[in-house]
Amino acid sequence: MAGQDAPGAVRREFEALCGVAVCGVLVPGIWRAVDMRDTDPSGERLDGVRQVLAVSLDGRFLAMLAFLFGLGCARAMDAAVRRGQRSHAVLLRGLLVLSVLGAIELWYRPGAVLLPLAVAGAVVLAPAALLPRGAVLALGLGVTVAVALALGGDLAPVPGLLLLGLAAQRYRLLERAVERPAWLVAVFLLAVPAAVATAVWQWRTPYLELWSSPSGPVAALAGALAYLTGLLLLLRTETGALLTELLAPLGRMALTASLSATPLILLAEPQLRLTDSTRYGAVVVLAAGVLVGQIFCSHLWLRWLCDGPVEWVTRSVARWAPAPVLRRRESATAPLGLPRY
Repeated sequence: MAGQDAPGAVRREFEALCGVAVCGVLVPGIWRAVDMRDTDPSGERLDGVRQVLAVSLDGRFLAMLAFLFGLGCARAMDAAVRRGQRSHAVLLRGLLVLSVLGAIELWYRPGAVLLPLAVAGAVVLAPAALLPRGAVLALGLGVTVAVALALGGDLAPVPGLLLLGLAAQRYRLLERAVERPAWLVAVFLLAVPAAVATAVWQWRTPYLELWSSPSGPVAALAGALAYLTGLLLLLRTETGALLTELLAPLGRMALTASLSATPLILLAEPQLRLTDSTRYGAVVVLAAGVLVGQIFCSHLWLRWLCDGPVEWVTRSVARWAPAPVLRRRESATAPLGLPRY
């Protein structure tokens, strides 16, 4: 990211993180959408491949996505204030659009998360934005931990994670990570053993007890923290710069990517015969194919246009004015040789 101004670097890091989250939620999203069987023939144990995916992906990237969704909403509210607009009106109009699109997506793709994120965002973020940042942070931590310990389900921690995303923007977490990464290293070193220990706890929890045990939600939160802090550190390396250039366009078009995956999954399912099966290897291959196509298309799209189609509609309604369409062409190229959007 050499040569970029600090705000530009932060924006691209945020978009790269969103791109990683989009990649991470797709595999669990597919098996929920097509109603795959999660146990072996005995019905008492998780399928082996499913269990590996569960302790490495399931819940972790959804938690990261919820946190980034809250942070992104807070960034949008800050941008509205800079433009002289009413931040709450901008937020609620944008979330209304996402709620409508999310409801349509959920009708065709069970388990889709856009509608829960949008509704929780409207209920939680709008009033919380009026609170002092310390109160938002304390409330977010309290709700997230309490819900993880008391309730099961991947969506249960979402309200608390949205609050933590709002608090992260109020405390300028991404900017501080760029300026002073030492604290990030400390958090990462604490998060990794916690993620491993809780993943082992989740692995050893009997299948029939998973729905009542806090092992899954707690492991998901610890894993999300390890992934998030590890990625923020990785993005400061040369390898991370390549990852940013590869995935930032996908993250900028995250809403379009999420919605466009639905018809691709529905078209592929009859050929792959995933429903009521344990063909999780085929799910991974399908997800990889979808993501490669989306990454390629996002680079091409953003070479000429400012936003993905869903993002453009959402932004235009939120601002109550048409958002810019065409991108000013630049000659700069990314480290991968792709045009820099």
